[in-house]
Formats: sequence, C-alpha cells, structure tokens
Amino acid sequence: MGSRGRPSTAVYTGRPTVVAMTADRSPLDALFSPDSVAVVGASPENWYSGKLVDNLLEYGFEGDVYLVNPGRDEAWGRRCYDDVSTLPEPVDLVVVCVPRGAVTDVVRAAGERGVPAALVITAGFAEADEEGRRLQAELVEVAATYDMRIVGPNCIGLANVIDGTVLTSTCSRQPEPGSIGLVSQSGALAFTTFFERAADEDVGFSHVVSTGNEAALSVTDVVEYLGARDAVDVVCTYVEGLDDPRRFVRVADEVVRNGTPVLTVKVGKSSVAETAIRSHTGSVTGSDNVWNGALAQVGVERVPDIPDLLGRARAHAAFDPPASDRVCIASTSGGMGSLLADMAADRGLDLPAIEDETERALLDMDDLLTFGELHNPADIRGQGADVLPAIAEVLFADDAFDAYVFAIGLPVVGDDAERIADSVLAVAEVASDPVFFLWTGRKKPIDPDGVQPYERVRRRTPLYYDPGRCMDAVASLVDAGAFRHRLADRPSRATLEREVDTGTDADTDAEIDGGGDSGALPSNDVLSWNRASALLASYGMDVHPTVLTADPSEAVDAATDFGFPVVLKVDSPDVPHRTDADAVRTGLEDVTAVREAYDEVVTNALEYAPDARLEGVLVQPHAGAGVEALVGVTRDDAFGPVVTVGSGGVAVELHGDVAVRVAPLSKRGALDAIDATTLGEQLAGYRGSPPHDIDELAELVRNVGQLCTEVAGVAELDLNPVVVHEDGVSVVDTLVRTT
Repeated sequence: MGSRGRPSTAVYTGRPTVVAMTADRSPLDALFSPDSVAVVGASPENWYSGKLVDNLLEYGFEGDVYLVNPGRDEAWGRRCYDDVSTLPEPVDLVVVCVPRGAVTDVVRAAGERGVPAALVITAGFAEADEEGRRLQAELVEVAATYDMRIVGPNCIGLANVIDGTVLTSTCSRQPEPGSIGLVSQSGALAFTTFFERAADEDVGFSHVVSTGNEAALSVTDVVEYLGARDAVDVVCTYVEGLDDPRRFVRVADEVVRNGTPVLTVKVGKSSVAETAIRSHTGSVTGSDNVWNGALAQVGVERVPDIPDLLGRARAHAAFDPPASDRVCIASTSGGMGSLLADMAADRGLDLPAIEDETERALLDMDDLLTFGELHNPADIRGQGADVLPAIAEVLFADDAFDAYVFAIGLPVVGDDAERIADSVLAVAEVASDPVFFLWTGRKKPIDPDGVQPYERVRRRTPLYYDPGRCMDAVASLVDAGAFRHRLADRPSRATLEREVDTGTDADTDAEIDGGGDSGALPSNDVLSWNRASALLASYGMDVHPTVLTADPSEAVDAATDFGFPVVLKVDSPDVPHRTDADAVRTGLEDVTAVREAYDEVVTNALEYAPDARLEGVLVQPHAGAGVEALVGVTRDDAFGPVVTVGSGGVAVELHGDVAVRVAPLSKRGALDAIDATTLGEQLAGYRGSPPHDIDELAELVRNVGQLCTEVAGVAELDLNPVVVHEDGVSVVDTLVRTT
C-alpha cells in the first residue's frame, strides 16, 4: 500500500481527478448534492443570506437557484418569489434565512410542496430560550411529518466542494476540492477556522458541514453519509456532545471497517468546557475517559487541536497506510534527527537500522560528506538536500522500510529553496510508500511576489513545518493501518450490541437469588456477598471460595475447613469499602487470630457506620500469589454501561492505571483493554516472572460487560482485587450497587 494518486499541477487534493460519488443514492443527497436550491429570505442587505447567495452563485454551483423574498421583486438580477409554493418546481433543497417565528411555516410549506431537504441558518431555537425550544420541537415534528432531512437550525451552512455547492456566508474564498470530509458542531469553527486554516495550507475538502442544533440530522448521520462517499478519503469531526453517542460509535466503527479513517476533536475535558457545551448545545458530554475508551474501541483517533487534525488528515488524504510501522528518517541536521528519533519512539514507531548495501551506497556518495557509518535517522547534512532524489532512490530500494521522513532544516524560501523544492517534488513523484517532508527553515519570503518554493511543494504533497505534527501524522497513518488489520478478528459494534439482551429487568432473573433472599434486586442498595456472588455466577463468573459466618465459632469452623492462613472481612451493604472502615483482616494463621479478628472487624464496622446492617463476617482462604487487577462497571450519563479494567488493590484511584471501554465487549476487545494498561505487560511475564492467565481475565472482563449491559438494575459493579494466577483468576472482593 503506498501513495494515493496526486495531481501534477493542481492544488493537492489527495486524488488525481475529481471523481463522481459512486456510492448508492442516499436521502441526504438532496442536502449535499442538490440539483436545485431555493433561498428563502434572500436579500443583499442581509449578511447571512446575502453572502450565502453570493457564494452559491460565484463558487461553481451549476444547478437552478431560486430566490424567495415577498418584499422584493428581484435580486442578483433574478426574480424573487413570494413563497415556496409559487416556485416553478419543487426544489431539492430550501435554505431558510428568516426570523425564527417564521421558520416552521416555511419548512412546512416546503414539505407540502414535496421538497425533501432544508438547511436552516436561522438561530434562536433550543440554544436560546423556552420559546426557542418550543419552536425547535415543532420543526422536528414537521421534519417527521414530511420525511424531510434538515440541517440546523442555528448553523452556518454547508459545502459540497466536489459539486461546487457552497451554502454558507462565512467562506472567504472559493474552496478547492479535496478528499477530506469535515463535519462540525461548531459552525464558526467549521468555516472560519478549519476551512480557512486548511485553505491557507492548500489543503482541500470534499465537504464541510455545520450541523447546528441537530434538530433532525446529527453529526453521526453526516459521518455515515461521508463515510460512504468515494470522494472522501478521511472523515474529520468536531464534537461537543451527542444525544446518542453509542450510535456515533457504531457508525464510526462501520466507516473505519470500510476503509475510511475517522479523526475527531472532542472537546469537554474540563469542567469549564463541559459547562459551556451544556449551555451552548444542551448536550450531555459524558465522561472524558469514557470518550477516550469508546473512540479507541473502534479505531477513531482523538486529536487535540485544529492544526493537529489538519496535519493528520492531509496524510490520510494523500497516502494509504504503510504495511508496517518501520520508518526511515533522513535529516539534514543531526540534532533534528535525534529529536525525531525520540518522537518516533514516543509514538511507537520502529526505526530499523540502515545496513549492508543501503549503508554502503549512501556512504559512497561524495556529496553527503558522511564517514564511518550511518544510522537511522540518517544524518545527510545540509549537502544532502542537493542530492535528495539520489538518497531517496537508495532508501526506497531497501525493503526494511515502509514509510519515510525527509527533514530539511534549511530556508523554505529563496533560490536554494527553489532547487530543494524541485528535489522534494521529484522524490514525491517516484515514491510508492508514504513519504513525509518536514521543512523547518525560514518562511518569510525574500521576494514576496509569486509562488514561494514551499507553496509549490505543499500543493502537491503533504508538507510539515513542525517536527511533532509531522511525526503525529506518520503515527496516525501507521496506527490506522494497524487497527484496520486487527479488525479481522473483532466483531463490529453493531454485532456485539445485537447479541446481548439489553435492559433485562433484574427481578425477572431467579438465578440471582442467594442466601434465601427474593430474586429481585433491591432498589438503590448494595448487594450482600451471597446476592452479588449469585448474580456473577449467573453470567459464568465464580467468586473466590467464601463462607458467611454469624459468630466467631462459625468463623473458626470455616477457617479450619479452608486451612490457614485465611482472610476475614465484614459483609454489610452499609460498608461497601471495607478497607476504609478497617473491617478486613488478612494473614490469619490460627484459631485465636480468627476469633480476635472477628470481633475487631465487627467493632470497626459499627464505629464506621453505627447503623450499618451486618450480614455477618466473610471467611476466605488466602488467594495465593498473582497479579492484582481491577474489573469494574459504572453507568455513564452519555454512554450507559461502561467497563473499567486495570491494576487493582487499595491504591487504584491513586495510580489511575485503568482502561475504560463501552460495554458490551468481545474477548478480543477485552484483551485490547488489558493491553492498554500496564497489566498487559505484568501478565505477560514482567522482569522474568512467569506469564499469568490473561485469557481468563479477558473472559471475566467480557462477562462483566455482558452482565452490566443486560441487567439494567446494576448501577455499579466493582471486583477489586481480582487475583490473576498463572492458571485462572480469583475474584476476591465484590461490590454491586443497584439503581
């Protein structure tokens, strides 16, 4: 897999020609590929509608354009119609720029006329006040009644650059076509930031979509649409919050599986940002850790900022993923090479040595002024920029590498830069694998007139000025290929969710009955050990052997039966975290120690919670040697049931060595989650220790995910610690809190 085709003279788009969309026809085509458009509220005096019409007429739309404004006879040299009903034909799309109180009537009239889609620019709906929320609810009803696809309200607009359909007032220049699809919940960011920054760097989009309030069409719908377009090589999203994040994950999963990477800027990490989002959109953001886990599960790359998004997206638009993570770096600066080597290591990239014939061929080049030996990164010195094609020819012939970075620490402007630009473009032309160019020198033009050397380069191939962003782009491309390869043995999110019986009422499952209690889960309570154990057993999870005792004598009998040493701990729904109450005793070696421990844990529990309900005292044999793990479940406001796995023990909150995943999980997905923490390394045999049973732990994680997905009455489940042995696991402690 190598470079996508690139044009030789036009602005770099990631494709050799502008191609028609060959995916099956979609109901959203009326929005994004209309043959006819009516702008309701069109007026040269209105900034929003006026600039929108200007852009539509000037930026290449070839369909029919109708203007609707009952207060004017004509505008832009065209007739103005009084309303949608008087148009000569039912158009594909109405663009609505009228006061908010009139929006629903306009859309309803369009629906009655058979118009399939509307773009509502007008603001003042659910984001504004109670009246706005009422009007938006009416708009939703109209959309459902007439089966209309509606973008907005409160959006900046959209653009299908491939077709020349630019429906926004905030596009300062005619967009050049590319293969990056962008959908944003922020209209201003979509056009005035994402688009403008990209245009400054000669990066083209296929689509730019602002979704606004998402009354009848969401970011997820647009991702699904863009992911099915042949003209789209990568989908980029800006997300604040979603009404149905699980659907977003399912859709993104299918898009990635079909070969289109998805990159996301997801905001809301801080409490300040979360508050702003809630007030701006009314969306529930969900836990940031859960978002990280959900996106990681389906191979969606979370990107921190706009320049990062554009830098990585342009790589995906230009190249197919490399066959491996083996990268060769050649730099005109030894220091830059060392910096890039560290960055490559931080990003999990492999830098194989330059050896044998490749090394000899490079050392024999007189122009390089290299002596002794070459490493990877190769220090080609400043002179190397003059013979870059010859260096590249040698490196490209070596099968040890599947991607390349050429770093040039010289000015990007001036006469020397013209020659370097010619060399860079010659290398890009013959490359069959991904090649990244990092050019870090002076950028201020010596002669401001005309096209600068670096501009010639970036119009035909990705060009980076910042080492970190360059290596981020390399890693993004490599990781996308690796994840796509791993998908082969993983069921899709849609399949996983179909295979579970979601939302089962716990009180219908008699198998959870334990200790003579009724089978129904109590409401808003903590389960006793027996009840919790029975619930786990109904999903194939056995806890460590345990006996519930009512007095010291019973505890002694249980300990004697198990054999010493043993563990004692209180069982009370009012003391869920026994260690906090000092209600656990371990390493008890004899009968006397057991009797004393019994009284101590009961006394301490009652001092901690004087009104605590005591079920008794639990006696367990020592679990034996192993690696301690945590497996837990919580219910996220946005995603619902999520599973946490990581290093266990009493200090789990302090270390934070956990991975969060949206339930349900496959066993392979559970293994991925374990490997995302230090547990994977510990269980594989850390520092000469024997391997431990990671498969059995993964099975436990999978089963916990299924339980919390199917049993709606479980609000929280905490298995900590789970001791992972060389053979098998021991669930030593449980906490199950009900809804």
